Amino acid sequence: MQIEVVTAKFAHGNNGYYFSPNGNELKKGDKVFVETEKGKDIVTIVREKEEISADQLPEAIKNVLRLATEEEVKTALENDKKAEGYLDEIKALVKKHKLEMKIISVEGNYNLSKLTINFTAENRVDFRDLVKELAEKFKTRIELRQIGPRDAARVLGGLGPCGKVCCCNQGLDYTDHVSIKMAKNQGLSLNPNSISGLCGKLLCCLAYENPYYVEVMKLMPKINSFVKTSDGEGKVIFCDLIKKTVSVRFQTENSSEIKNYKLEEVRFKKENNQ
Repeated sequence: MQIEVVTAKFAHGNNGYYFSPNGNELKKGDKVFVETEKGKDIVTIVREKEEISADQLPEAIKNVLRLATEEEVKTALENDKKAEGYLDEIKALVKKHKLEMKIISVEGNYNLSKLTINFTAENRVDFRDLVKELAEKFKTRIELRQIGPRDAARVLGGLGPCGKVCCCNQGLDYTDHVSIKMAKNQGLSLNPNSISGLCGKLLCCLAYENPYYVEVMKLMPKINSFVKTSDGEGKVIFCDLIKKTVSVRFQTENSSEIKNYKLEEVRFKKENNQ
């Protein structure tokens, strides 16, 4: 069964979520009110109406309620900035309560009926007294949300080892699982300093680029396998997955020679593929 959906992102979110357009004619960039498990909120449409299979949906999707007015969008932005301005006060209260936690950011929903405070911590933190004081001080609902190193890097930003702004901070998704195997597929050094981002975790870009390497590896001969070339049979010692070339060693009693060939210039048994 096909279901009609639009994709939207929350103000501080990194990932897109499916919503039912609910009869609304929507275009990319529209600000709309949606239903969420925690009440109404304003989101931005990032992908227009499309039909997807029902089994692609992780759960029952919520509805788009209506377009937000310019005044409502303006008020939501003002409230969000107001929430960000509470950061220093909240940090001071954390210090007062002597809690081992680092406040990363403060987010307010569209009407400031709730503050979401993101933090990191090495161990479990009992923040019940802090929540009571925060609720009394700001006269609104308080949600303290512990986030991981990746999310903290997304919020704080910074320059990655490539010299560019962190991918996650630019709004690029990093939902795919990132594994050390991806680094191996790409022929990278397994030195943690070389393949880790500011968050101390494996670089998100390993996951972005991995599908290309996986597909190309299927086309290439296996290292140490034998291939046939115009110069005879030799052993594969290296495959350049970007250039799609194969380095072949020809061994004789008196010498060893290495030659490079384009992928289409070598022949090998299919079962030798990586």
